[in-house]
Parts: sequence; structure tokens; C-alpha cells
Amino acid sequence: MSQDPMDFEWSYWVEWGRERLLWLLAGHLLVSQMSRLLVEKYKPWCLMVYGMAACWLLLGIKGFAVILLHAAISFAVAQFQLSLLTWLCSLILLATLRIPAVEETKRKWYDTENEYYLLLFTVSVRCLFCTSFSLEYCWHAPAHKSSHSFPWMLAYVFYYPTFHNGPLVNFDEFSKQMRRQEAFSVKTNFSILIVGIIRIFFWWCLAELMIHLMYIHALYSSALPLESASYWALGGLALAQVLFFYVKYLVLYGVPGLLLQMDGLKPPALPCCVSLMHSFTKMWRSFDVGLHRFLVRYIYVPMGGSQSSLLGTLLSTALTFAFVSYWHGGQSYLWYWGALNWLGVIVENGTKRILSISLIQNLI
Repeated sequence: MSQDPMDFEWSYWVEWGRERLLWLLAGHLLVSQMSRLLVEKYKPWCLMVYGMAACWLLLGIKGFAVILLHAAISFAVAQFQLSLLTWLCSLILLATLRIPAVEETKRKWYDTENEYYLLLFTVSVRCLFCTSFSLEYCWHAPAHKSSHSFPWMLAYVFYYPTFHNGPLVNFDEFSKQMRRQEAFSVKTNFSILIVGIIRIFFWWCLAELMIHLMYIHALYSSALPLESASYWALGGLALAQVLFFYVKYLVLYGVPGLLLQMDGLKPPALPCCVSLMHSFTKMWRSFDVGLHRFLVRYIYVPMGGSQSSLLGTLLSTALTFAFVSYWHGGQSYLWYWGALNWLGVIVENGTKRILSISLIQNLI
């Protein structure tokens, strides 16, 4: 039975997973468990070296050099300890990914378009990791700078389970957990691994079943069936698409999340089922937890967040969604998507504030 070919993201990562990524992740698991068993103290550096080797193998020396250059530039700019300058650097580095001449040069490095896209996705995610490290560097006192050295930045940036597609783990969480040395039990880790593999396999089978039977994305790519469908049918199609998106990310984040657990780290919670959500706010908090923590810690709270005036809250929320839209690619439809989400969050929070007024509560 043929499958729906229109979901690029699922087809892309499944193809890469079958070819190389699963083998490289298995290699990371082996190195991680051996280092935890034999040289716990040097585990971060063992994993750093493995991540750099895996990057070189997959992306070539030029792709590896691009990521290393991004890290070096971010670290150099962080030395000024100015958050605004760090953000400016991060936005400029992201902007370089969309310069046509630079894109064309990078395409020539590879034989296939898929290899170029792997570099593009990887560098986009690495930009967030570089930003997280640099801002933490800016915020910490000189006495703590040894824990924010360039080798620690490389250990964080080249940590392989989250390397190509996330999930996002902020540097402060990564550093604390990676430094923590705790009792290691092969038996316990093995049981976690087996249970995790069974769960991920179930989610993968469910996603494949949906791709082979439902053809949601193929229907969306053609205007004719959508124009002839009733509103109930369109609503059903929309629900089916977000449910598939949810199952897809259970797999895409479940695999690296399992490896994080095996490394003794606490991964961000997996996406919450979209059928249980009824608000924009909960959707943003519960779907991509790692990205949400990044946005709150580095954009929303520094800009004032909910503790500032009404205008300040509107501005900090708008800047958060503007960054999300820009990071995802900055195409016009992403700006519309970001604006609608911003409007949804503002309306929800505004309604909550109105309902919290004692007079309104008495009327209710």
C-alpha cells in the first residue's frame, strides 16, 4: 500500500533515520554507557568528541566547520556580556542561512538536496543552542565563568541526541545535569531502554498507519476536495492533521528524549495530546516544552513578561512570537501564523484578567 508522500518532515527524518541517524544514535548510546560505567568524570568530553565525529561524518568537513564557526562567533560576542549584542549576533547568524548566494554555495558542497537540508536544519537548531549558552554566559558572574568555558559550549552544541532536530534543552539545565554524578545501574538503564523502545515503536507504527491510510496532507495539497467538503469535514481534516503532527513528534522527540534519559539527563516532557487542549496558551506550554522554556527564559521574562504593564506584556508576547516565526523561516505564512497565535494568547489572557475582577466574579 502506497503512503501519503506530502508530509515532507516525516518522510525526510524516517529516510535519514533508516540510512544513518539511528546507527549514529546507537553509537552515542554505546559511548555514553561505557563512559558512565568507566570514566563518569569525563563523560561530557567523551560525548563531545563523539558528537563532533558524527557531525563530520554526516555533514562533511565544511558542514562541521560552519557549526564550529557559529559557536566560535557566538562565544566571542558573549565575551562583551551584553545580552542585546548576543541577540543581534544570533539574528545575524540566522539571517545568513537565507542569503541566496550562501545557500547556493552550501548546496554545491553536497551531492543531494537532502544533505543540504540536513545542514540547514542542524545549523538552525544549533543557533538556538549557541544563543542559550551565550546568554547564560552574559548573566553569570566572573566567578562562575569556568563552568561556561568554550569546551563546555562545544560539549553542549555537539551533544548528539539533540543535534539535528532537538528537542531544545537550555544550557543551564544541561550543564547542571551533565555535571551531576550519580549511581549508575546497567540493569535499571536497560529496563528504561527496552520500555522506551517499545513505546516509540508503537508511536512509529501509529504514525505510519496514519500516513498509509488517511492521506491528510495529500487532501490539503489540492483545492478541489477542500472546496467541495462540508465545514464538518474540514474540521475533521484539521483535527486529523494536528493529531498526526502530535504522533509524529512523539517519535521525533521520543528518540532523543530516551537517549537523554540514558545519559542521566531529564528530557523536556513529550508533547501533550492536542485533543486534551482547549487554549492557545496551554498548546504553547505543553507541545514543545523545550522551545517554550527557551522563549520564556530568554525573551518573554527579560522583556518584562506578565509582571510588566499591559503594553509591556503585549510587546514581550509579540516579540516572542515574532522570533518563533523568524526562526522557522520567516515566510509570509509564518508571520500570519505567529500573529494569529499571538492574538489567541492575548485574547485568552485578557479574558482571564477580566474574569478575575471581583465585580465580574460576583455577577457570575
